[in-house]
Amino acid sequence: MPRILYVEDDPNLGFVTKDNLELHHYDIVHCTDGLQALETFQKNASFDLCVLDVMLPHLDGFTLAQKIRQQDTQVPILFLTARAMQEDKIYGLRLGADDYLTKPFSMEELLLKMEIFLRRSQKNQGAESNSKPIFGVLHVGNYLFDFEKLYLQINEKMQDLTFREAEVLRYLAERPNQVIRREDLLKAIWGDDDYFMGRSLDVFVSRLRKYLCEDPNIKIEGIHGVGFRMRW
Repeated sequence: MPRILYVEDDPNLGFVTKDNLELHHYDIVHCTDGLQALETFQKNASFDLCVLDVMLPHLDGFTLAQKIRQQDTQVPILFLTARAMQEDKIYGLRLGADDYLTKPFSMEELLLKMEIFLRRSQKNQGAESNSKPIFGVLHVGNYLFDFEKLYLQINEKMQDLTFREAEVLRYLAERPNQVIRREDLLKAIWGDDDYFMGRSLDVFVSRLRKYLCEDPNIKIEGIHGVGFRMRW
């Protein structure tokens, strides 16, 4: 069963969500404050997904996500929060989160987001050894990009990627020198093209530009009013 670190201090919501997720065959480790969650993660980091509230006692969700990212660059992080400000959402993504779900949320939406991450998780692929790999190793300029193992390599330098970073890079790298419409990329990766998702995409593109800066020939160009084009 996929192992989930679930951090929520509201006892009623925490009980109901944990119960529902266990009914869907998830192994849930439920923590009620950020410090307890950090200690749990540090002692046993074999989690397939972290689902974090933001407003937590002792250690807030943003700080918790930062510390988790310092230890594990690949585990997907999903924020659940009542804080609906766009700036908070963008800030969470910049810290390394993969997605954001605003309270109140439906259990169906949470389950769908979790299934998407876990289906593409490297840790979860071991249970699918008979399936074909989604993507091999691609040369992007002077980089090697391995989607399944979630890393970029140039010479001896390795850069781990989050799932969202790898998904965005894969979409662009499979279409070199093509103008990619923003709405097409958003729908392919996020399933939606609303304003917030567009802001999220900009965060991930900025991260990828930084990761790819060792090869000056690689450019992810912003095409005003249209989308992006990746060249190398």
